[in-house]
Amino acid sequence: MAAVAALHPTPLATGEALRAIHAALDQVDTGDVVGAIAAGALLGDVDRAIRRLQSVRLALVAEADRNDAAADTGLTGTAAWLAATSRESAGDAVRDVRLATALDDGLGATRHALADGRVSTEHARVIADVQAKLPADVTAAERDAIEASLVAKATVLDPRALRREGRRALAATDRPTAEIDRHEDQQLRDEEAASLDRARLTWHHNGDGTTNGSFTLPTLAAAILVKAVQQVASPRRFAERAAKAARSARTLSGGLGTSEQVEEQVRKQVWEAFRTADGDWAHRYGAAFAELLEHLPTDKLSGKVAATVVVTVDHERLREQLGAAHLDTGDDLSASEVRRLACNAGILPAILDGESLPLDLGRTERFFTEHQRVALASKYDRCAAEGCDRPYAWSELHHEDPWSRGGRTDLELAVPLCGQHHRTAHDPTYATTIRTAGRGIKTVTFTRRT
Repeated sequence: MAAVAALHPTPLATGEALRAIHAALDQVDTGDVVGAIAAGALLGDVDRAIRRLQSVRLALVAEADRNDAAADTGLTGTAAWLAATSRESAGDAVRDVRLATALDDGLGATRHALADGRVSTEHARVIADVQAKLPADVTAAERDAIEASLVAKATVLDPRALRREGRRALAATDRPTAEIDRHEDQQLRDEEAASLDRARLTWHHNGDGTTNGSFTLPTLAAAILVKAVQQVASPRRFAERAAKAARSARTLSGGLGTSEQVEEQVRKQVWEAFRTADGDWAHRYGAAFAELLEHLPTDKLSGKVAATVVVTVDHERLREQLGAAHLDTGDDLSASEVRRLACNAGILPAILDGESLPLDLGRTERFFTEHQRVALASKYDRCAAEGCDRPYAWSELHHEDPWSRGGRTDLELAVPLCGQHHRTAHDPTYATTIRTAGRGIKTVTFTRRT
């Protein structure tokens, strides 16, 4: 059998390649793409192409910086030149120049991954930032190992999750755990110390009965605010309120079934109303924020807030004031910050390996308790359905083993699902698959039966 010669096309000049790309895009007609499955299959290729072009763009920015492009135009620097050339904001230009020069000055693995489209520019920014914050005594070999580890994680994590992993980047080396904890703790302390200095609140009265405003807050303060607003806006809150109203009005008779069945029917109706209503969540959150402010207890401003933020921290870390604690909103705090906050309202420390409430109820209880709900908040930030971004505060607790078939109301069998996905879990037209990963976190997927 004759050997097939490998083809090595001659590389195109940059300008010629870009013109070829534009010519190819001119021929694209998305009219041949029919259905969500076909669209989803192509999105990955589109994203990869965008990332590869961003790599080319950053390489051009680095070249301009090396040759002091701003000097020819009298501008103050490469960022000002880029802002004028690309018509982007000054802040974005500064970030792009910083990333371009970091990639040009090293970070070969990150640069190649971006050029191949395996990571995004936001992933690359995180990796560059992590490298910049490494201790001064980290060797070149250790830096390479850390970068390779982060690039591998960037292919499966979003930038926010990658940043969390980056705080423990020294774990990719042979350094002791105590040193890794100290480095992570120092980064969190630095972020927390700088966050309060960056706090801002501005507002402007529009004269038409409304006021516009903006704010910059430390992550913890923002987490408390966001969770409080989400709980006020939660359809679960309205469903519970409607169910209680139905019970108090004594509408639980007349052939409608048991009180339990009627309450469940009312909850479903409220969830359905939310699902089919206009999805302007910015408006709903704005209305919830207004309601929250109107009910702010001004006589007890130093007291508890309505929303509980659960902080999970290893008991040893809390005692040593070293390492990181995790909020149920997905953010991190230093262990020392948790100790400071432990005497305040608004947070509930979930100290691992410490005493706990009896959260396994077996067959003695039909419904999960509020204690169980709070305990699960230490593991979940949102609905357990794969791809769902509805916050945990909105969720209902689903029995992994159905109660009707002898299932137990135990914490390890609780699955938080938003109203829509909870209904889907009980919809016979769908097959429900529940998988359990690390820390007992469950992921739910649904497949329409054929």
